[in-house]
Amino acid sequence: MNFSGFLRLSTPRFSRSLATVTHTPRLAPQRHDWTRQEIQKIYDSPLLDLVFRASSIHRQNHDPSKIQLCTLMNIKTGGCSEDCSYCSQSSRYSTPTKASRLLDIEPVIEAARKAKENGSTRFCMGAAWRDLAGRKRGFERILQMVREVRGMGMEVCTTLGMLSPEQAKQLKEAGLTAYNHNLDTSREFYPQVITTRSYDERLGTISAVRDAGISVCSGGILGLGESDADRIGLIQEVANMPEHPESFPVNALVPIPGTPLEGNERVAHHILLRTIATARIVLPGTIIRLAAGRNTLSESEQAMCFMAGANAVFTGEQMLTTPCSPWDEDKAMMGRWGLEGMRSFEQASVARKEGAALGPQTTRTVSESQAKSS
Repeated sequence: MNFSGFLRLSTPRFSRSLATVTHTPRLAPQRHDWTRQEIQKIYDSPLLDLVFRASSIHRQNHDPSKIQLCTLMNIKTGGCSEDCSYCSQSSRYSTPTKASRLLDIEPVIEAARKAKENGSTRFCMGAAWRDLAGRKRGFERILQMVREVRGMGMEVCTTLGMLSPEQAKQLKEAGLTAYNHNLDTSREFYPQVITTRSYDERLGTISAVRDAGISVCSGGILGLGESDADRIGLIQEVANMPEHPESFPVNALVPIPGTPLEGNERVAHHILLRTIATARIVLPGTIIRLAAGRNTLSESEQAMCFMAGANAVFTGEQMLTTPCSPWDEDKAMMGRWGLEGMRSFEQASVARKEGAALGPQTTRTVSESQAKSS
């Protein structure tokens, strides 16, 4: 195997050429009939071979110099009735996270402005709810938040628990770009992590989001106590959906005191890297988002994740309840590695879905939003 590509990664010459190359991705067709045996064979391949293969596929389908910068804000903290064993926002556990009401609109818009000023092009809002039942006024406030953030020329994402088809339609009409609803792990291991919401209920929300024309953001968490087989099962589940998710977040568990998983060890970097590379090969056109736990990785460990196909990060002041890498640190790191941020709606699948949903007028709106964000 020729390792010269890896060695050139740290040289100034490579960084300059990567930053200036004109790249036209050729999106590979999506496969929806992956078997676990096929994915396991990929996952189990020698790690450097796996990263090399994933990197090659990444460059065929994406501009390797671009990273999507996303900022996440908790707009309603704690008090959740679910029993997700990793989450400090569950009302069932005694954790440092305290419950709060849904924020007013203005603080959220101000945070979105700050994120945009710092280079983020997607703004994500999370509320610690099981679902939106009985929250009509709160939902109306969130719809207005979506409208205003979208009006700033940013992509906008929410994670609000389970959705009905009608609620998904309303979010789409307000201008929502993407909806996050993670599967967390494999169907088999899932009951060991959560008992208050079924795997099929999660898939039902994802179907409602997809049917409404909203891009799906769905991935998992590593370090829950799962096996390699469970990580493979998660990738198979999302790969065999009717449409590959627009983005696949890969979270590394951040053990939080008071939760059932507080004593779990942090996931090893080679497992994180192997999962990212396998997901890149199986989901060639999907954004692979390096999410929670990234702040625990060294710069070289993060660079290997980008090499393996990760092309999005959360950046800013905080995740939902865990630390996040600051904007200045991330921009400096990206500069050292010859990387730059994506524009809003730059990803082909997002732009296509935005344009297809409402026709030429939406296409013009997307173009205008790109101009505003550049």
